[in-house]
Amino acid sequence: MPPSFCELVRVFGRIGLLSFGGPAAQIALMHRELVDRRPWLDERSFLNALSFCMLLPGPEATQLATYAGWRLRGTWGGVLAGVLFVLPGALVIFGLAAGYALWGDLPLIMALFLGVKATVVIVVVEALIRVARRALVGHAGWIIAALSFVAIFALRLPFPLIIALAGAWGAWRAKTALAPGDDPPLRPRTLRTVAIWLAIWAAPVALLAATDQALLLEIAGLFSKLAVVTFGGAYAVLAYMTQEVVAQRGWLSTEQMMDALGLAETTPGPLILVTQFVAFMAGFAADGIALGILAGAVALWVTFVPCFLWIFAGAPYLDWIATRPRLTGALGAITAAVVGVILNLSVWFAAHVFFDSVGTATLGPLRVILPDPLSMNLAAVVLALCAGALLLWRHWPLPAVLGTMALAGAAIPALGWA
Repeated sequence: MPPSFCELVRVFGRIGLLSFGGPAAQIALMHRELVDRRPWLDERSFLNALSFCMLLPGPEATQLATYAGWRLRGTWGGVLAGVLFVLPGALVIFGLAAGYALWGDLPLIMALFLGVKATVVIVVVEALIRVARRALVGHAGWIIAALSFVAIFALRLPFPLIIALAGAWGAWRAKTALAPGDDPPLRPRTLRTVAIWLAIWAAPVALLAATDQALLLEIAGLFSKLAVVTFGGAYAVLAYMTQEVVAQRGWLSTEQMMDALGLAETTPGPLILVTQFVAFMAGFAADGIALGILAGAVALWVTFVPCFLWIFAGAPYLDWIATRPRLTGALGAITAAVVGVILNLSVWFAAHVFFDSVGTATLGPLRVILPDPLSMNLAAVVLALCAGALLLWRHWPLPAVLGTMALAGAAIPALGWA
């Protein structure tokens, strides 16, 4: 007998409130709550659903929660589970973003964030190591990762193009093609499901266009595009988002972008909630708190509504999708490319945290960042080493490390280092 909606609210509300620590910790929490503690999903169903969600763009943990709700109580169960997974973190981000916008330039706040940013460097490096262990299988994986790093770091190629090329190569190289007649029959309700969720996704965007809300419409367009290309998790798309919101549009500074990731790391829910913070700051800079809240809400909508579209349209075909060699080949190549993209993000973050002055060097088509060695921030380096010891060696939970390093950063001025 399926659980009641009250039980879904209780369990997925608990998951949403406790979902700290990134996708790996969130998926482990869901496994414990949905497979180990309750007979709601069996092991095979959970792992098949996880593989399916990793094939999709967007935050895989959010989509896994949505799938579990759909499997248990249909469409409304999926909506409920997905919303409860995201809502606690989104509410916290609104509060943190408002506080940051109003008081983020105070000396004490800036000192606190030095410790947070130093910790974020270690977190991104840890994500790089974790993804590389899974993705770099054989020489081909290493080559794809290296080429992807050069493409985004030195050639400044856009992230969507990099993953499209990697996916096309992986699908082409897959050894087994589909057999004749192997395609599943299209379910009559699939087209209706796609149409409904596309309309839900697009309706607020159309309203913004009709009312001539230029900034909000630009935010909706950018984060809708990000929702389609976020293969490999939030870390993979952060480099692309940074290019767009810092270098291209000037909505945030480099320092604010690093602070955004640090704040997103401290909250429950998917890390991609960083898009909400970025949008809030863009709206706040343009016209204060009210527009910031609207901008954050728009970013939330266009980031997470596609998750429901992918799940509700694709979940009925899960068993078929999980056995497709072309799809798994494309996913493998994309995951290898993501390693190179996350390496670029690691270098970018480290350069801007550890050096006060970061320029660029150009050689033909190559254009790379070039820190000034004389501007090294010794305090940031020491804080990062301490964060690495606590996180990677002592295995402290991430919220505890972030809190400890923030307090350590606040103590730095008393030592005469800043």
